[in-house]
Amino acid sequence: MTSESARLRLKTWICTLIVVFSNPFGDFFLKRGLPESVRLSSPLEYFGALLQPWVMLGVALLIVWQLSRMTLLSWADLSYVLPVTSVGYVVVALIGKVLLHEAITGRRWAGIVLIMAGVALVGGSAPSTVPRKAAPV
Repeated sequence: MTSESARLRLKTWICTLIVVFSNPFGDFFLKRGLPESVRLSSPLEYFGALLQPWVMLGVALLIVWQLSRMTLLSWADLSYVLPVTSVGYVVVALIGKVLLHEAITGRRWAGIVLIMAGVALVGGSAPSTVPRKAAPV
């Protein structure tokens, strides 16, 4: 492996970790900032909800998620990025169980195990398998 490909692989894994954790934690903070007692029924209530500190943190993390996902997609194949970043579903389940005290059924855990098996299969391949062609100008 050349130093350039090793550098790209390291950048890919760092960006993947950012994508995997920023999305579930962004959603967690949105959920935390919007108590169950709040029912958003009008657009003005949505704007008011955006001003809640936890919601603002959640939105900021989701912006980080989107920007890092765009970055990751700019140098790795879609067929690699989507399966590998789906490990975020596991993080979501763990956040729901540990931080939100949600009940997770055996069927959901079985689905999570299947996701992890797919991630293991895809994660063993190279992040970019198809050479990129320059876009026509």
